[in-house]
Amino acid sequence: MSFEPKITAFVCNWCTYAGADLTGTSRIKYQPNVRVLRLPCTGRIDFMLLAKAFARGADGIIVSGCHPNDCHYTSGNYHARRRWMVYRGLMDFMGIDTRRVTFSWVSAAEGARWAELVNEVTTTVRELGPYQDYKELALAGVE
Repeated sequence: MSFEPKITAFVCNWCTYAGADLTGTSRIKYQPNVRVLRLPCTGRIDFMLLAKAFARGADGIIVSGCHPNDCHYTSGNYHARRRWMVYRGLMDFMGIDTRRVTFSWVSAAEGARWAELVNEVTTTVRELGPYQDYKELALAGVE
């Protein structure tokens, strides 16, 4: 049996979620491995959400929001980008391969871009194999 990754996507309500919805309504085919969690803004994502996703069995994560200067909350995507720079260092420190987390911008009109992103991330995570270190995160009290 081949490995099929579990990917958790934290997406902005105003842009990426609408883009993902457009992908479906346009009947664009993409990998079914992603579970989408809609948030008001990616600028509100805390590192613990990412760690908990891994602790609960995610093999990969997508964080996607509005393009710069298009944020519904004015600067949320800039906050998300700044946090991502810190998260990368934390992930390295915790021993989490940074290729398992993808940060992107997808607008409401980019349904095809969402499908490409999901397919690319699924392929990358499939090549990396299952994330096995979640047990260590759970033992560390991340759950």
